[in-house]
Amino acid sequence: MLLIPAIDLKGGKCVRLRQGGMDDVTVFSDNPVEMARRWYDAGARRLHMVDLDGAVSGKPENATVIHDVVDALPDMDIQVGGGIRDDDTIQAYLDAGVRYVILGTKAVNAPHFVGDVCVEFPGHIIVGLDARNGKVATDGWSKLSHHDVIDMAKHFEQDGVEAIIFTDIGRDGMMEGLNLESTVELASQITIPVLASGGVTDMSDIDALCAVEEEGVQGVIIGRAIYEGTLDLRAALQRAAASR
Repeated sequence: MLLIPAIDLKGGKCVRLRQGGMDDVTVFSDNPVEMARRWYDAGARRLHMVDLDGAVSGKPENATVIHDVVDALPDMDIQVGGGIRDDDTIQAYLDAGVRYVILGTKAVNAPHFVGDVCVEFPGHIIVGLDARNGKVATDGWSKLSHHDVIDMAKHFEQDGVEAIIFTDIGRDGMMEGLNLESTVELASQITIPVLASGGVTDMSDIDALCAVEEEGVQGVIIGRAIYEGTLDLRAALQRAAASR
């Protein structure tokens, strides 16, 4: 089970939101590079970074900070989302050393774009599907589409994406536990990895995830729990390693 700490960026600071609300922000650090190093030192080897400002504006707003993290931790695989809507942005992030780029709103609104960039940047494209009640949300979660999560995931699998990040918006940042049933259901319908996101609270969630790893849920993105201390990342990484 791949445990991926999250760093969400707003105004150059490391923050967390509740249910994606840009007006419900908790600042955890003014120094994202220092925070990234903390998670690396705890044993994490993959990092999830989201440009929250970029997700709203549609273009990178915190790219400089992301580049600083990449430069500081060259051995860490970094996946970046938020405001990635064109080829040039993808190219710039990959040139800077980012391992994966995550497409969200653009993937839903222009599905053909995903197929194109999977050909242009093979092995580097992940799609994030954020859902409420089985329907995909876009534009920083401010809009709910009519698209079904599973149908879209199957489409993107055929396009050649590396993985699907599945977020239950209703649980994100609320520390109420994962929506494991929906995550497993999605993973059972596709063969590419599914990365769970939203709701991890404590070690019981890690144990539950490890129990379904063979069903296709291969990783989880962890945010508020490691910042507020209800989950110790180092201990969680050790638990996940021992479950193999």
